[in-house]
Order: sequence, then structure tokens, then C-alpha cells
Amino acid sequence: MFKGTIQIRRFLVLWTIDSAIGLALRTRLYKTDFYKWSLPNLAFSESFPLAEHGGIAQVDERFYCYWGAPDGWMKFLRSEFNVRDTAIWLVACCNLCYDNLMLLSVDGGGYNFQAQKWQERPGISFLGGWRFEPAKVLLCVSISSLPLPCPGGFNDPATADVLLRLLLDPEPDSFSGDGGGGDSALSLDLHLHSAALRRSRYFDALLSGRWAASPSDHLTYRVSSSAAAAAVRRRRRPFDAYVAVLRLLHTLDFSGGIPSASDAIEMLRVSLELVCDECARACVRFLEAVPWTEEEEDEVLSIAPFLPSDDSRDLLARISSPAGHRCSAASEDMLRGLISSAIHSHPSVATIKAFVAKLLREHSSRDSVRRVLDGAFLASLDTVKELMGKYASPDLRVSGDNDEREAIQRLNLHAAVVNTKHLYWLIERMIELRLADSAVDEWADQVALAADLQKTLRDDAWKNIAPGLPLLVTRCTFRLANAVASGSTLAPRQVRMKLVKSWLPVLNVCRDIIPPIPSGHKSVFQELEETFLQIISTLPVSDAQELLQQCLTFSTRNIDDCQHLIAAFKTWFRRADRTPPELNDSK
Repeated sequence: MFKGTIQIRRFLVLWTIDSAIGLALRTRLYKTDFYKWSLPNLAFSESFPLAEHGGIAQVDERFYCYWGAPDGWMKFLRSEFNVRDTAIWLVACCNLCYDNLMLLSVDGGGYNFQAQKWQERPGISFLGGWRFEPAKVLLCVSISSLPLPCPGGFNDPATADVLLRLLLDPEPDSFSGDGGGGDSALSLDLHLHSAALRRSRYFDALLSGRWAASPSDHLTYRVSSSAAAAAVRRRRRPFDAYVAVLRLLHTLDFSGGIPSASDAIEMLRVSLELVCDECARACVRFLEAVPWTEEEEDEVLSIAPFLPSDDSRDLLARISSPAGHRCSAASEDMLRGLISSAIHSHPSVATIKAFVAKLLREHSSRDSVRRVLDGAFLASLDTVKELMGKYASPDLRVSGDNDEREAIQRLNLHAAVVNTKHLYWLIERMIELRLADSAVDEWADQVALAADLQKTLRDDAWKNIAPGLPLLVTRCTFRLANAVASGSTLAPRQVRMKLVKSWLPVLNVCRDIIPPIPSGHKSVFQELEETFLQIISTLPVSDAQELLQQCLTFSTRNIDDCQHLIAAFKTWFRRADRTPPELNDSK
């Protein structure tokens, strides 16, 4: 019997040591600042005087519960649970009977900690069948230590005349279940000076006795749990913003007391809550002068309605258009300027055009982009029409001496080519964004421009001035016609017919002056031929008959290169010879 007892004890000692060593090696808790392991008792550091009763350990990014026996040996309960925010280290201490649970800050700060019993609520299994709700604990685990006192100033007990308790006011359905703050709520005591507190109109009224029977040197300010939860979500501690504002009321160091935009936003909320006008103005000045993230801008927008107009005029001007202006006017002015910079930049600077194209694609308002592109297209088109009209004008051809006339003609034609390039870039953007409806309508109506181009191309003078003119004009026509033929831009029947009718003669002239392409290769001119034939196939038989007869020039000496024309005529004859089906007139 005695030997059996010795063997059992030896087995328990060996098993416990083996388990403890294995646990220490697996958890890697020795690398943290919060834990200090030692064998054989595996005790915590002195920062956690209650930790020998139990706690929570992190193992491979998971959390486990454990409890310590009175003899100091660690017993590892493999009761696993998760915490939503693993960046926050949670240390929870419980007594051996599991009657209550005490929350500790991870840095052992000087807050008032109270034991609380956890209610049965949906969550994850915890010690002894209790339930644990991570979302509630996040309000309690990220807690700062007591602010360092400033001799003769902020939080100095020796000279302070007011004790202010910041009390975390829990929600009605919180840990204690009674809906009140009571003694179980987390709190922070600050030793402050009434002269500094009176810089807050809220505390000034409180200290004056207007809200109470008599003024008191012990004040309590309840911090809502929703505000604390928002602070924790932003990786901040519940009372930090309040402490920062109260410190500023003592130091008046408004230039150096606001470290970042996010801090300024939190402090501005508290300043408005406590009616600290001077501190609020300092936060607004800081925010007006520094850049923001998108999330910070949303925060500023939510605060803006509560700011006085005199203090926040510059701040509001940064986040919204001036009063009395159409909301999209400033945006459209910016887009117009960007497009102008893109199309008038040096031709080799392709990155500028690519950047502007990306902004147009990602702009939130398609209507604004449509208006801006339509305006830029019409402006460039009018310029091309004016320049081509001057070049083709008979008055200019007979006026002045030859040298002067040739110089003017060169300038006009060169400028027309440059603006046609701008037009082509705009057409590409409009087609890419499926906003080319107006461009197709305008291009189909350019009978005069098409006539001037035919007149210009029949004169050999253009070859020495702008040899790329026919190709450039054909590309513009092809891009718009292809958008119509593919269905990305839906054009009415009359517009489709006018588009082919206006620009088919220009295509025929270009085919006559451009050297033939080797067999088997397809030029942009042949691509435009095929596109025109596709559009013609969408027209009524009578309209298609008129236009197909003008397409005979598409035929070449090699019959194999005009299969598209043969297919178009076959389609037309098949439709023309078909007896119309009987229509059902019944309603």
C-alpha cells in the first residue's frame, strides 16, 4: 500500500513536470513582456499578484484557460476559445471556485478592478461552464495605466482641489446585468485643479453649483460604453481622449498636445462633449493643417454639423464645395482641366493620358463624365471643322503670294491634324465608357467636314504637310462606326444611315490615294469597309440598296480580298427576294 502510494505520487510529479515543460515550450509565452516563466512552479511575474489563481494563456495564436493550484503547480485546462481581436492580450483571473472573474489590464495599470459574475449568455464555453462574450470584454482589456502626475499641475494629488472619476457607464445588458455603473464599472480617478476645469463650460457649471445643491470637490463623469467601444475599435483605450483633453486644460499646450489627426478627432469629440471651446478650436486648427485618411475624413464629416461656423469655415471648405455652387460643378471643372492637360500635353507623355483615363473610368458620376467628354468632343470637333474649312476655302487659295499662302496652309493643316488626334483620344475614352451616343450623332452630321476632307485629299499638297491625315480621320470614323455595329452604342436608324452616307465618300477617296495593302493583310480602311457593310445590313432593304451601290469601289483586282462585299450583296438579294411574312393585325 505504501509502495503504491509512492508510485502514484512519483507518477503525478513526473507527469506534472513533463506537462509544465511541454506547455512552456509550446506556448512560447516567455517571449512576451507580460509573462515570466520559471521551473518548477511556472509562476507569473510580480506584475500580476492574482495570476497564481488562474488566467488565460496564448498558444499558437489561440487562447487557453488554466488555473493554478495552491502548491504552485500549473494545471492546464484544454478549454480553448477565441478572442475577436488577437492583438489585445487578455489576462483574466478567477478564484478556484469559479464564483467570479476579475479583469486585469495587460500592463497592470492603476484602474479599479472589480470581480464580476458572468451571466449565462450565448458565447464560448469558459471555466466551470460560465460563458464568455469576447465583444463585451474588448471594452475592459485595453486599459491604460494611470496618467503620470505633473508636479503642481495635471493629476498632482498634492496640489489638486478636485477629484474627478471617469466612470465607464455600461450598457443596460452588460456584465453586471443591472444596467447601472455602480461599483462594478471600470473607472479612473484624476486629481485636477478647478481653475483648469472651469475652462470647460460643462465643468464650470458643475463646479458653480448651478446643477447641484452645493458644489463638490468630488466629481464623476460617465463615459458611455458606445464611445469606449468606438475607441477600442480604433486601437485606443476608453479614457485616453478624455485624459488628453483634461491635460490640455491644465497645460494649455495646444501646439504640442495633439500628436496626430486621429487623436485630434477623438479630442475634438470630447471637447464638444465637455464644451471646451478653446480646445475644440485647437483641434480644428490642427485638422485643417494636416492630411487625413479616408476613414478620418468620414469622421470629420460626422463631426462637422456640430462645429461652430466661425471656427470651422476653413475645415468645411476642405471637405465640401462652397455654398451656392452645384455639387458637381467643381468636379466637372476639375475633369475639364485634366482632359485639357491630357490632350494638349506632349504626344510622348502617354502616362498623363493614361492617368486621366483612369480617373474618368473610376469617377463616381457618369453624368458628370458624360457632360465633360461631350463638351470636350464638341470643342475639338469645331476646331477641326474650322481649320479644315480654312484649308479647303477657295478664297485662301487665290489670295496673297504663294509663300504666304503656303505658310498659312501648312499651319492650318498641321493644326487640324493635331486637333484630330485630340478628337481620336476623346472618342476612345467615350467608347470605353460607353458614352459615345452624342459623338456618333455629331459625327454622322458632319457632311460639310466630310466634303472639305474630300476636297483636301484630292489635292496632293497635303502629302508633304500632313501625310497621316487620311489614316487619322479613318480611325476616328472606324472607332465610332464599330461602336455602332457592335451594339456598345445604340444609334437610331436615321443616325446609322447618315453615318455611312456622310463618311463613305471619304473612305472611297482614301482607298484611291493609299497604296494597296498586300493580299492577306487587313488595313484600317478594309476594317471600316466591313463595319460599314455591317451597319448597312441593319437598315431597311431600300436604304441598304442605295448605300451598297456606293460600295462597289470596295472590290479589288483580287476577288479573294472582297469577300465581305460579296457577302453583303448576297444578304441584300436574299432579303429583297423574300416575300414579306403576313403580319398579325389582331390586338
